[in-house]
Amino acid sequence: MDSIAKDSVAIILVNWNGAQFSIDCLHSLRKLDFPDFGIFLVDNASDNHEGEELKAEFPEIILIQSSTNLGFAGGNNLGIRKALELGYSHLMLLNNDTVVAPNFLQVMMSQFEKSPSLGVVQPLIYWMKDRNQIWNAGGKWDPTLGRAIPLRELKNGKKVVPKIQNIDWATGCCMLIKREAILQVGLLNEQFFTYFEDVEWSLRFREKGFEIALAPKAFIYHEAGASSKKKHEEGTLSPRVFYYHVRNQFFLIRSTVGRFNKPFAYGYHLIRFGFWIGYFLIRGRFKKLKSVAKGIQEGITMPLQSQVK
Repeated sequence: MDSIAKDSVAIILVNWNGAQFSIDCLHSLRKLDFPDFGIFLVDNASDNHEGEELKAEFPEIILIQSSTNLGFAGGNNLGIRKALELGYSHLMLLNNDTVVAPNFLQVMMSQFEKSPSLGVVQPLIYWMKDRNQIWNAGGKWDPTLGRAIPLRELKNGKKVVPKIQNIDWATGCCMLIKREAILQVGLLNEQFFTYFEDVEWSLRFREKGFEIALAPKAFIYHEAGASSKKKHEEGTLSPRVFYYHVRNQFFLIRSTVGRFNKPFAYGYHLIRFGFWIGYFLIRGRFKKLKSVAKGIQEGITMPLQSQVK
C-alpha cells in the first residue's frame, strides 16, 4: 500500500500462548463481508512457535513476531506502527479471544460517516458462553474518583439494546480508530503493559477533541480474560493480574485526574484495595496480598513515562 487507502482497515490481534483462541477468531474474520481489510497478528513471544503455526494455517495474515512479551500495549503498538506504515485509513484492536459477526466491521465503519469528529468506535460485546448477555457496551469515566465504569446496559436484570451513543472510553477488546486520531494522539502507553491502557488512551483521544461512540448493531463475542485465567495455587487469576490492575489504577489517577479530585480518587481506591488485602489475608492468599501491596506502592511512587508517539 503506497498511499492511504480510503476505508481500509488493519485488524490487529495479539497472541500470547493462546493459539486456539486465535484460530477461532481468524476463522470468524475469514467470513467478514468488508471489502478492504488486512489482518496483523502480533505473536508476543509465545511458546512453541505459535506465530509460525498460525501463519501456516492462515497465510493471509501479516505476522509480526516479538522476541519478548511486550504486553497488550506494546504488542498492539507493533501492529499499529506497521499498519500506519502500510497506509491503512483505520486500525482496529481486536482481542484474539473473540469471534465476530460477518457484518460487524461494515456497521462500525458506517459510523464514521455520521460525524467528522468521531475518532473511535466500539461494537456491542457479548459473552462468548452466554450470547444473550452483554459483556461491555463501552464505558463512562468518573473524573472525581478516577473510576472507569463499564456499561452493561442492563435494566431490572434484563438486557437493554443500547442506542447509538457517545461513550467516555472504549475497551481494547475491540476498538476501531481513525488514522488521523492516532497520528494526533500517539500510541498506547506501554508503561501500562496490560489493564487500563485502553481507558488512558481513550481519555487522550477525547482530550484532543475526538468523540468515541458505541455501534450497538455491530456484534462480537468475547471469552473474557482468556490470557489471564489459568489455574494457579491461589486461584484462577495469577498474582500478576492483581499487581497490574492495582498499579495501573494509580497510574491512571496520576495521569488523568485533576489536582483537586486526586485526594478523593486516592482515598476511594486505597479503601477498595484495602478490602482486597483483607480478603486475601483471611483466605491465606499471601502472594496475591503482596501483589496488591506492591501495586499500590509502585503505582503511587513509580515515575510516569510519557505515551508513545
